[in-house]
Amino acid sequence: MSWLPLSFGAPIVLFGLLALPVIWWLLRFTPPRPRTELFPPLKILARVLKREETPRQSPWWLTLLRLLMAALVIMALADPVLNPREEAPARGAGLALVIDNGWASAPDWDKRVATARRLIADAGTSDIPVILAFTAEKPNADIGPFDANAALDRLRATMPRPIPTDRQAVYARVGEALAAMPGAGIAVLSDGLEAPDDRPAFAALLARGAASLIWAAPERIAPIALTATENEVDGFSLTAIRAPGNAASARLTAGAFDDKGRRIADAVLAFSAGEDTATATMTVPFELRNDFASVALDGERHAGAVRVLDESSRRRRVGLISQSEADQAQPLLSPLYYIRRALSPFADLIEPSNPDLAEAIPQILDQKPAMIIMSDVGAMPEQARARLADWVQGGGTLVRFAGPRLANAGNDDLLPVRLRGGERNFGGALSWTTPQPVTEFPPSGPFADLTPPRDVTVSRQVLAEPSADIVDRTWASLADGTPLVTGAKRGKGSIVLFHIAPTATWSNLPISGSFVEMLQRVVLLSRNQGSIETPADATPAALAPYRMIAADGALVPPTPEARPLTPGAGAAVTMENPPGLYGSEAGVLAHNLLSSESRLQPIERPQAQVPVTEIAYAFDESSRLKGPFIAAALVLMALDTLAVLWMGGVLARRRKGRNAATTAAASLLLAASLSVLLVQNASAQDAKPDDAASIEAISTTRLAYVITGTSGVDAVSRAGLQGLTRFLIEKTSMEPGEPAGVDIARDELAFYPLIYWPIDPASPMPDEEAIARIDAYMRQGGTVLFDTRDQYSSGFGEGSASPATQRLRDILGNLNIPPLEPVPADHVLTKSFYMVPEFPGRFNGSPMWVEASLDASNDDNRPVRTGDGVSPILITANDLAGAWAIDAGGEPLFPTVPPDPMQRVYALRGGVNIMMYMLTGNYKSDQVHVPILLERLGQ
Repeated sequence: MSWLPLSFGAPIVLFGLLALPVIWWLLRFTPPRPRTELFPPLKILARVLKREETPRQSPWWLTLLRLLMAALVIMALADPVLNPREEAPARGAGLALVIDNGWASAPDWDKRVATARRLIADAGTSDIPVILAFTAEKPNADIGPFDANAALDRLRATMPRPIPTDRQAVYARVGEALAAMPGAGIAVLSDGLEAPDDRPAFAALLARGAASLIWAAPERIAPIALTATENEVDGFSLTAIRAPGNAASARLTAGAFDDKGRRIADAVLAFSAGEDTATATMTVPFELRNDFASVALDGERHAGAVRVLDESSRRRRVGLISQSEADQAQPLLSPLYYIRRALSPFADLIEPSNPDLAEAIPQILDQKPAMIIMSDVGAMPEQARARLADWVQGGGTLVRFAGPRLANAGNDDLLPVRLRGGERNFGGALSWTTPQPVTEFPPSGPFADLTPPRDVTVSRQVLAEPSADIVDRTWASLADGTPLVTGAKRGKGSIVLFHIAPTATWSNLPISGSFVEMLQRVVLLSRNQGSIETPADATPAALAPYRMIAADGALVPPTPEARPLTPGAGAAVTMENPPGLYGSEAGVLAHNLLSSESRLQPIERPQAQVPVTEIAYAFDESSRLKGPFIAAALVLMALDTLAVLWMGGVLARRRKGRNAATTAAASLLLAASLSVLLVQNASAQDAKPDDAASIEAISTTRLAYVITGTSGVDAVSRAGLQGLTRFLIEKTSMEPGEPAGVDIARDELAFYPLIYWPIDPASPMPDEEAIARIDAYMRQGGTVLFDTRDQYSSGFGEGSASPATQRLRDILGNLNIPPLEPVPADHVLTKSFYMVPEFPGRFNGSPMWVEASLDASNDDNRPVRTGDGVSPILITANDLAGAWAIDAGGEPLFPTVPPDPMQRVYALRGGVNIMMYMLTGNYKSDQVHVPILLERLGQ
């Protein structure tokens, strides 16, 4: 039963509202207890004449309150629901839920999950099994059947994938599973996009006699995707698509990012009304375009809105040099005509202003090209040739074409192979040979995956001298085995030689499509600064995953499911090969989700012979109101109780009693205040001005440090003790108060178990009275920790003393100091809380000096301590406060020397041991007597 926007899970309970008139009648004629007021003079009359008086009826407002409370209870029992959702319960023996989780589902995945969760909850209510399958998962993924709880767990663990859906394979598996559940219902939650082979996929799904079909699809296909990017002559072009049927125009921005994720260019894509394709161009210099690593659409958070780029999308700057001047009347005979036509679509071409090689070569090199092409260039000036050779050694690619000048120029080191003098002519009047065709490209060369041109022949060429490595340097050859293209490495660069002229006079290769492909391949190699060896069987090497495109369009590290990609025209985006970059830092291959032919077409709902229910993707906004109704009824019950108490006079009597108690308490408080004032006035002459400070000092344990008068030293001391205090609170049950700075000449020292004294030679020497106070403090059980902080100057007890050590000697010379020794390995200090073998501070190396044991000369018989007393003096040079010191944020103020993070930890642990030793003595030394005590007790 549904009364929008309110429905009830048990509407039959609402018939209880019909009982409200009866309840009203009962409440109306059952008034509350009358209010009783006692009048003392009439108590005798009350005993003589006692008449029961009852109001005629209950007040109307109290009756209304109780009726409303009863109505709320009845409505709560009817299980009210605000904004009830439309239920689509599964019919039949089970529910087969198939969900698209491909790239197009990423933008509104949460809404799809909420819809699926409602369907699974309805199936759980009906107690039927659920088959749960996703169309972008592994082919062998478990699809059930599950119970409702297991299906919900599987749903929560699944995320959208940056790959296309595979409905045909998944629907076939679901259809096979439905064979064991005849009459089950099917729910299809699609991403709204049409996929290949949708018709046979739906046919296989519905062929098992389903009882019903629940169909969910988005109202419109919202994602906009990138299908192509091209680094052109005048800019970087982008192409985006959207689903048809969008009548409104749209504008969005695309950004280009470098390999570090920095945005370096923008472009605006505008969809006209009714148009499904939009293009834009980023007009930026080609040097900046070559830094593009990815392009993404703003506001589109899915894998289709991102395209990654590799070397194939980067334009190169190519220099062209020829010693022959072009004939304007016959451009087809120009030596650079076909080269320009072949390279201009994907490279930026530069040419010198002067054909003289002495000026042309430096002009081209000054513009830092990736590749230089020389057409029929023979001997070169020595200075230009040397500079060109250095450029090749540094990583440049030099491509040379043959011609009469090169054939007669002799050999130099800027050729990949040695040449024979002159040229070879096929099919001439004095030659018995015929023009030679091009044979298969060698599998070890860069043209291995290109199709050799069948209609290309060569009539003239320059021949290479036979050598042991001529086969390895041959990239293309003729049918008679002579090289057509050779190449060799020179340092970080390469030299390539076409053994023909770049015009159609020596061969028809320059006017074929293979000429363009071969030049383009050489241009791509020029940017890589080398090539990867190709296996002899010509099978491209698989590239490891490098950076993947996630479902939300972010570039992330490879997932465990990603596998190496075998390059090729047929490489598809799959679960094992998701979109992204494959390779390594030395070179990557872009594997994008969509191609330039991709289109976003809406899916068509299949024609089914079973009842079809269409639902929309939506979040569950329903709210159960049973709890709020019960809470409101309880509030009304409380108000009813207060009203009855008020009408009976109970609250009035309590208020009178409370007023009397308040008056008495006020009188007592006033009397106590007057007494306190009198006592204070009487003892005002006996009070000391520092009593409050004394009470505060003894109320909690506090660490203290000696105020030296040097602000820097005192600030470090306070920060160090604050750091130790915080560490004590975190690691022990002790909670010290804020550290206190003490003036040994005036302040009371007995309040503090330990006083930290940083020795500063710049501070004044304490006077005799202050030394006497320190001596008395140490005799009465206190301990002073002296820290000279000069470990790397001169340690305590060494022959040559630092100023701080000398000042310490002057101070100790006026004190009654017991014999000292470095802390023994078995001393209580080493195990009072932590096990610490040494006591480092900001520095490390100085021992901690303590009072020596009585039998210090006998290491075997030395006791842990000679009594329960604590050493009155500790001496170190490791700057403990510097290691303990922290700032307001809790971070260390000073680095340790050496910079070891554990040294600070050991310093804090040593500070904890010192405090435990000060407060508890040598209680742990009693453990050595445990065997004797147990023996005496007879245990």
